Amino acid sequence: MGKLRHSRFVPLIIALGVVVGILIGCFCANHFSGNRLNIINTSSNKLNVLLHLINDQYVDTVNIPDLVEKSLPQILKELDPHSTYVGAAEVEESMQELKGSFSGIGVQFTIYRDTVRVVKVIKGGPSEFSGIIAGDCIISVDEKPFVGKEVTNDETMKRLKGPSETTVTLGIKRHGKPQTLTFSIVRGDVPLHTIDAVYMLDETTGYIRINSFGDTTYPEFLSALAKLNGEGLEGLVIDLRGNLGGYMAPAVQIANEFLPKDRLIVYTEGRKSPREEYTSDGRGTYPTLPLVILVDEGSASASEILAGAVQDNDRGIIVGRRTFGKGLVQVPIDFPDGSMLRLTKARYYTPSGRCVQKPYTPGDEEEYAADLLLRAEHGEYYSADSIKTDGEKFETRGGRVVYGGGGIIPDIFIARDTLGMTSYFMEAYRTGLMFQFAYDFVDQHRSRIGDITDLDEITTYLNRQNVVEQFARFAEKNGLKRRNLMLQKSTKLFKEYLYNYIVGDILDTEGAIMYANLNDPAVLKALSLMQNGETFPDLPITGSPQAKAERRTFVFGRYMASRLTWLPHNHLLAIWQTRKHCAKF
Repeated sequence: MGKLRHSRFVPLIIALGVVVGILIGCFCANHFSGNRLNIINTSSNKLNVLLHLINDQYVDTVNIPDLVEKSLPQILKELDPHSTYVGAAEVEESMQELKGSFSGIGVQFTIYRDTVRVVKVIKGGPSEFSGIIAGDCIISVDEKPFVGKEVTNDETMKRLKGPSETTVTLGIKRHGKPQTLTFSIVRGDVPLHTIDAVYMLDETTGYIRINSFGDTTYPEFLSALAKLNGEGLEGLVIDLRGNLGGYMAPAVQIANEFLPKDRLIVYTEGRKSPREEYTSDGRGTYPTLPLVILVDEGSASASEILAGAVQDNDRGIIVGRRTFGKGLVQVPIDFPDGSMLRLTKARYYTPSGRCVQKPYTPGDEEEYAADLLLRAEHGEYYSADSIKTDGEKFETRGGRVVYGGGGIIPDIFIARDTLGMTSYFMEAYRTGLMFQFAYDFVDQHRSRIGDITDLDEITTYLNRQNVVEQFARFAEKNGLKRRNLMLQKSTKLFKEYLYNYIVGDILDTEGAIMYANLNDPAVLKALSLMQNGETFPDLPITGSPQAKAERRTFVFGRYMASRLTWLPHNHLLAIWQTRKHCAKF
């Protein structure tokens, strides 16, 4: 009977315990968290109340979901320039390059004279297997005419892209074929490569151009190195110009290939993110390979991680212009409706302790966006002395001084080439007339040059065509008034750009890059550094014991790098293959 009486009070005791726990919890939250939780709840309630008031009492009908979609980006603008909101419709497109593929038919197109024209067929995509070729004009989609004013980039993407395994039927007008051709194409995964070009600049110097850092970048990079090893690789140029970044992991993995064990590559840190360091594991295959990295104002984020790791470890030479200056780390947060928030969680720092993030004022997006224009006004693109820093000095591992203030400042500066620049050339570039002419030219000459695969052959053919004069006549017919004096002054520039577009249409992106690199000052400087054995930085002779030790280490490194030329070229390839196969087990 006594046990029964006591059992009646058990629920009451538990309830009192819960209430007391809640009261204690609230007391602690208020007194030890600065009322932060209460503030957040109050603010979020304000937002909810505001939306309810608008929905209930506003004078006109309001689409509340649409209002929320528009307000989220405005809220994030008050944080930093790289915290962003991506709507559900744009998430897939925004992630395509990072994932390394997208679902579609696999063509690159342009709209010319109200018609969709295929510029390139992406290798490995559905269109290649279906028989679509460059130069084809798409005149109908799913048996409905698709020409005229309704043809826009957005509408074309809407009709051609779609879920994998769905079918789209295209009506094609092909040069030399009087009848319309019909192709049924099953949409599928179209590969997007993050490496644009892999080839030998000379007998011993390899070149790799990385356009972004995504899921497939590191495997692509290893494959590129294997190819170059088979062709006599003794020094490497990595081109990161215009590479806006992407995932951090592949940049760290690539840096690891060139660093000895226990070298700091990068570290991240934030208010709620404790310092996390990424160091080399000593398994890299190329710790002494001569290395040059090319950068410019379009190199950002992961590009700066790779360049900063190489520079701060005195591992190679950075050539070009100051990089963009993005040192904020975002994490993707998915919402149930398919939309995504990219929220800045931390800052990343190079091994010397530099945060490469350039200054910004929360909420002032215009000033941040105008930074690259301000650099031009200050003359930074044309003189190394015009580069602005915050004056804070850092030291590389070997004792060299580097500066903070935003971006990676190169070891060797390369000015922008403005020789021959005129307003006539700029108008031709801005209006896209050079790109249109290139397509038109290739289309008219496709039967004669369509099968050429040698860059020298194409250049020889173009030299016989007086391409610049043909363009001037084409441009005048399309609304750009001829300016003979400006045309003469810009002839060399016009020739370079027009040839580049034409070669790109015939030989794909790699061919265009190969042609552009023939006279590229940064590439030529990199080659000179390789040929003169100047790809390891000169470290201070005097200084701290660490600096002296680093100098001894890298003098030995140079010696070892020179000894690599005595090894059979397939030796390094064998090392890479061994690592590759061992990783499978």
